Amino acid sequence: MPSVDDIVTFQHDDPPPGRDPFVIPARPQTIEVADSDPVWPHAYEAVAARIRGVLGARVLQLEHVGSTSVPDLPAKPVIDVDLIVADSADEAAWVPPLVDAGFVLTVREPWWHEHRVMKLEDPAVNLHVFSPDAPEPWKHRILRDHLRRDDGDRERYAGAKRAAARAANEIGETVMQYNARKEAVIREIYERAFHAAGLRRG
Repeated sequence: MPSVDDIVTFQHDDPPPGRDPFVIPARPQTIEVADSDPVWPHAYEAVAARIRGVLGARVLQLEHVGSTSVPDLPAKPVIDVDLIVADSADEAAWVPPLVDAGFVLTVREPWWHEHRVMKLEDPAVNLHVFSPDAPEPWKHRILRDHLRRDDGDRERYAGAKRAAARAANEIGETVMQYNARKEAVIREIYERAFHAAGLRRG
């Protein structure tokens, strides 16, 4: 398990010089921020069953995270899932079964908590894969639970998402650029979430 300091600290995740995280290059695309859909939790359950079906005991933890996991929060209609395996760097242990289940490896970031992303097209899924000591899944759950409780921060985040999507779509940006546009607001919300969880003092 990561330390509290690891959980509340945001580490710089840019790739080292000459390294590219994208197994499949990112391309500009229209960013759709849709109204909250009650179908999303059911879509997650179906995806979770597919993942557990092919990985079995190798699934140490599986969580629905991101905006589609928060009722009444607008979101890109893509289900974000955090998967914890024994060693995310050991791709041979978990990638092939997921490929057989329809997932495609798109991102590999050994320098950032050995993070990998696999995508599924139907339903649209971003599967984030980490090892047990990675702090990011803790951040994701803390933020999710805070946004489920806090109406004000949920509305602030919804406004930031819509504004970022409009700006990104106007000039044809990638999803990563869209994410960067809302980063300042989400960091502020994270700080309140950390305080609420007792991870920050003062």
